[in-house]
Amino acid sequence: MTHTASSFVKRGEAQARPHDNKLLDLLEALLSPTALVLSLWSLAWYYEGELPPAYLLLSVFAFSITFPGQPRLLMSDGAVLIDVMTGWLWAAFLLYFTGFATGYLREFSQKALWAWLWLAPLTDLLLTMLLRQGAALLVTLQGPKARALIIGMNGQGLELARKLSTSRYSRIELVGFADSRDRSRLSASGEFPLLGDVEGLLQLVQARHVQIIYMSLPMAAQPRILHILDALKDTTVSIYFVPDMFVTDLIQGRSSSVCGIPVISVCESPFRGIDGVVKRVSDFVFSLIILLLVSPVMLVIAAAVKFTSPGPVIFKQRRYGLDGEEILVYKFRSMTVTEDGQVVQQARKNDQRVTPLGVILRKTSLDELPQFINVLQGRMSIVGPRPHAVAHNELYRKLIKGYMVRHKVKPGITGWAQVNGYRGETATLEQMEGRIDYDLDYLRNWSLRLDIHIILKTVRLVMRDQKAY
Repeated sequence: MTHTASSFVKRGEAQARPHDNKLLDLLEALLSPTALVLSLWSLAWYYEGELPPAYLLLSVFAFSITFPGQPRLLMSDGAVLIDVMTGWLWAAFLLYFTGFATGYLREFSQKALWAWLWLAPLTDLLLTMLLRQGAALLVTLQGPKARALIIGMNGQGLELARKLSTSRYSRIELVGFADSRDRSRLSASGEFPLLGDVEGLLQLVQARHVQIIYMSLPMAAQPRILHILDALKDTTVSIYFVPDMFVTDLIQGRSSSVCGIPVISVCESPFRGIDGVVKRVSDFVFSLIILLLVSPVMLVIAAAVKFTSPGPVIFKQRRYGLDGEEILVYKFRSMTVTEDGQVVQQARKNDQRVTPLGVILRKTSLDELPQFINVLQGRMSIVGPRPHAVAHNELYRKLIKGYMVRHKVKPGITGWAQVNGYRGETATLEQMEGRIDYDLDYLRNWSLRLDIHIILKTVRLVMRDQKAY
């Protein structure tokens, strides 16, 4: 899939880093938090002549909410700019909101705070550019790369080999493969060197000075794996297992433990633990602020709906929510019908069921405003996979593999699919499959920065998009 959320932003976990270089990982993790702290300290010295305790406390808070920083070495220049600005907007909002709520804003020079609004992202961009310019040199200064061998020339082994070969900052050099099968059975003989069979593995490791071995073998090959491990006991190589289960489409794949027993998640919600708290708090705060700001507009729309066409002001429709449970979703009525049965026809261009006022509401997405009440209730999120009518869910879950996985999270008012061209009608199965691909990609790569990016992009698209009927 080329349209990935990971190309915009990744979680700050080690496994999310797009290269295998611990020094660069550390520098990227420290870069944004350090930029905020350095810019704040420099302004404190400039305006206050010293570093007062209030500024020191603010710098600790700013560092804690932005650590670890996002990996940007492989981003495009445009993506770096967007990432810096969205990250700083969120951090600044949280810091200023906390300062206002606690009254601690009066402890700071207003000139220093206003200057920090532009100096912090500029410092972040400057340090990012410096790291991007010097990354290749840092890799060189770290000395020779570790030599790696992959056992098993199969699908997942070749994918790993391609990643290692094309990674710009990896500290690992692939020397080749070892496989005992006939060359005619190998997945891609000739693309990478086949150095020998598994039976001569010990001699191969010693002759090629191999330091790392990746065992890309099927999990059913346990006796062979144990034999290989036993043969390698007389070496100092580091050994990693690349099981064939990772060829499947993992959703939030990660390792953890249950009562001390190691387990690997294959399909999981991104909103567990602290991430779940962050998501819910941000939903509640943003939806409350938005409702307070747009409440006069909602009253005007409600009156207009009431007096321009017969029927209820609020249209309620059953949708699937978290874990596939039914919820009621609110919208301003934009049609002459309120369908919620076994058959629900999607709105189309020039649909006669849409009222004259409804055309405007749907084009501008103003009909969606009552869904912020759903967010406050905890039934929906501001950002997430868009909920479909129950009738559509029952149809597409039978036609699209992995369709119901999108319900591992709460549905959203807007989503990753909607800002990538899948807003409005999905007239074909291929269009719906494309929407689901984006929804699942959102689940794999969720971050608060990605949510903010989607919200900002939604606002821009609503002003010019003509796909909602």
